[in-house]
Formats: sequence, C-alpha cells, structure tokens
Amino acid sequence: MKKHITLSFLALAAVLQFASVAKAAEMLAAENGMTLYVFDKDTEGVSNCYDACAVNWPPYQAKEGDAMKKDWTMLKRKDGTMQWAYDGKPMYFFKNDKAKGDKTGDGMGSVWHIVMD
Repeated sequence: MKKHITLSFLALAAVLQFASVAKAAEMLAAENGMTLYVFDKDTEGVSNCYDACAVNWPPYQAKEGDAMKKDWTMLKRKDGTMQWAYDGKPMYFFKNDKAKGDKTGDGMGSVWHIVMD
C-alpha cells in the first residue's frame, strides 16, 4: 500500500511539473480577435510598412488616449497616424485573414510572423 501511494504521488508530481513547463505560448490577437503580425524589416519603434505594404498589412491603429497594457506602446507613423507596438515592435493585421484565429500571413515572404506572447 505504501509503495502504491508513493508511486501515485510521483506520477502526480510528474504530471504537475509537465503541465507547468508545457504552458504553450499564445498567439497575440487584437481586441477584435484578429491575429497580429510583426515585420522583420521594421526596427524597434519604427514602422517600415507603407503604401502597398500597408494595404496588404494594415497597421494595428491606435489613437491618443487609448489605454495601454503591459508591454504595449504607441508609435507615430510617418503618415501621422498612431500604431500599436508590442515590446517595441509595430503590430499589423494581414488583409487575407478573414476570421478570428486565421494566420494565413505567417511566414509570408519570410519576413512576416505571427506574434507569440
């Protein structure tokens, strides 16, 4: 009986440890549930996606007075609009994502990536 309890305890401890280690990173989404992307050609706090790029990859727009959460900031784009940035990286949507959770732009051109938290 004592051996059975010890083995059960060890098994439970292993499961709990695995569960805490296996906490998967979550894909970031905007408040509307749409997937957010980063662009490798951006630099910290600076967007380099304008014109046709911004049509295909609309910036996640912000406006003065919006509440910021931890690790989120706003950056001013060269066109004067404000854009959300996460951990200093400008955030974008992909025009071909149609539903919450779509991530069809991930890996596009080897420079667009979903954002993991």
